Amino acid sequence: MIVWLNGTHGADKTTTSALVQQLLPDSRVFDAEKVGETLMDITPGLPGTDNFQHWPPWRPLVVETARRVLDYTGGTLVMPMTVLVEEYWREISAGLEQYAIPVRHFVLHADQATLRGRIEGDTVMGPSEFRFKYLEPYAEAARTWLHDEAEVVDTTHLTPALAAEQIARAVKG
Repeated sequence: MIVWLNGTHGADKTTTSALVQQLLPDSRVFDAEKVGETLMDITPGLPGTDNFQHWPPWRPLVVETARRVLDYTGGTLVMPMTVLVEEYWREISAGLEQYAIPVRHFVLHADQATLRGRIEGDTVMGPSEFRFKYLEPYAEAARTWLHDEAEVVDTTHLTPALAAEQIARAVKG
């Protein structure tokens, strides 16, 4: 099974995913961003883009990597990864479905002011224009398709630990 934690920057996906992993037996965290980083390391570089998700190889490589890891280890993969383009989410989820891999898709949501504050106050990554520029696309995705495709966990007033507990309870049924 895959527990996909979606949401934009500042939603606490990375922190929450580590906590979810601790609450789900036989689970591992797989950050699909590492697949993007591998593609960014190709030299000479792939065609220019502002987001590795736009490279067509990224999406099937995420599916294939997750499938291979699950084939090897079994259990559950907890995947913290922002996917705000509906077409990309459909491609990934259809690819996982093709291999009969069940996906529990959660969106960690917070209001815009909270997200902005978390990005500004991040002492690890720090604030960045890259992170801020995804606030409006997230809001648009949330309004148009994303919240309909997932279980929404409003983290505006939740700590990552409480969000993780809520997700783990939902997954365990």
